[in-house]
Amino acid sequence: MKQEYYFQQMNREEKQVYRAMYDGFTALSPEFPVLRLERKELSEIFFRLRLDHPAIFYVSSFTYRFFDQADYVHLIPEYLFEKKKIKEHQKALEGRITRLLRPMQELTPEEQEKSIHDFILENVTYDKLQKQYSHEIIGPLQQGIGVCEGIAKTVKLFCDRLGIDCLIAVSEADPEHGVRYRHAWNLVKIGGSWLHLDATFDNSLKRYGTKRYDYYNLEDRQLFRDHQPLIALVPACTKSDAFYYRVNRLSLTKTEEVGKRLKAVLRKKQPCFVFHWRGGALNRSILEEILKEAEAAAAAKEKHVRLSVNVPQAVIQVNFVDQPVGEEILTEEANEGEEGG
Repeated sequence: MKQEYYFQQMNREEKQVYRAMYDGFTALSPEFPVLRLERKELSEIFFRLRLDHPAIFYVSSFTYRFFDQADYVHLIPEYLFEKKKIKEHQKALEGRITRLLRPMQELTPEEQEKSIHDFILENVTYDKLQKQYSHEIIGPLQQGIGVCEGIAKTVKLFCDRLGIDCLIAVSEADPEHGVRYRHAWNLVKIGGSWLHLDATFDNSLKRYGTKRYDYYNLEDRQLFRDHQPLIALVPACTKSDAFYYRVNRLSLTKTEEVGKRLKAVLRKKQPCFVFHWRGGALNRSILEEILKEAEAAAAAKEKHVRLSVNVPQAVIQVNFVDQPVGEEILTEEANEGEEGG
């Protein structure tokens, strides 16, 4: 099942061009006619078509030619590979996708979503060099690398195959505030509600030492604390109690409760504990109280503590280490680095 969200937002002429592009690309045609629109309009349809259909990974751009009075233009795709190579990649990708999805078939939608998210965190490295295939499913699925667009397309492809409604959201760049590039992530419909899922941002946070779910099933209010405005409207995400840490009882409201949970973690000899703070504003005073609780728990096991904090999402990771650390409270940044995505 494919969620053609952007197709549904188009007018009649745009839909006609969209379908002609889809048919031409899937047939690997060297050239084909489409209704004559302005270059900017054709480019926007091309961009949104490939958000709806991640399996079209092999078309990088296009040119076109036309006669002055003609109603149609002849669109000339620029393919990333020769036709034979495209078919080889398609066959290899199909085999890998089938193998990856087979164990997910019998899971619930909630379990399938987590499996997809965890696949990204366990198997994909963010590609700062931004190779062309990093923007497409071929990067994450064949090379084990990707930028946000390639990661979001991979998530959508998996969801489409499993029957989960999913679309790709894209936000504006904001160079004045250090956001040099557009960013892409997903919306998934779970339990009848649309939710934000940003596997790229969670992937960036694994550098702090463990798998993270800070951007897993967020509502609009949470997500846009550190995401830019969208280039196109998407369904509203209003469900507030689907956030991963709340569902898994890792959303805490009292520092004493944090201390108790940390003692339990240390008894089990686990190296870290990640939780969401829901006990009011996460200011320096609260962080120091949490640090004090963590240090008390750690001292009993002859350990030291490092706190890392995702401030916009109020998520804290407590790491237990053998040696003292220079800076006990670090501010995390969930992003893709200067190279963007």
